[in-house]
Amino acid sequence: MNVGLVILNINSEQPQELMRFYLDVVGLPRHPDANRESTLMAGPLELVFDTHSAVHGKAPQPERMLLNLFVDDIAAEQQRLESAGVRFTRSQGREGWGGVISTFADPDGNYLQLIQFKPE
Repeated sequence: MNVGLVILNINSEQPQELMRFYLDVVGLPRHPDANRESTLMAGPLELVFDTHSAVHGKAPQPERMLLNLFVDDIAAEQQRLESAGVRFTRSQGREGWGGVISTFADPDGNYLQLIQFKPE
């Protein structure tokens, strides 16, 4: 399989509000194409915010899929998010492979993780 692009749809009953969280609180940038107004960028990954007829309420199993955001300074990013009202369910937990992970939920209950690989 040769995949040239990866797009993740994040479906919600309130996609615009969810997108605002990822844009204004998490700090992900908009897609450079102005015609893609419901798309944000997470590195090379495109996040599209939309509705789906089978999606209602919060994520029943937020651990099923984790959006991992690798950052250079986990402490600074976590502090920035906490000052914006984000609550973390895991705070800078150290992993055996050398990484540090902090976990938080978006307004729909989907989990995101900040990961710093082998911090000094």
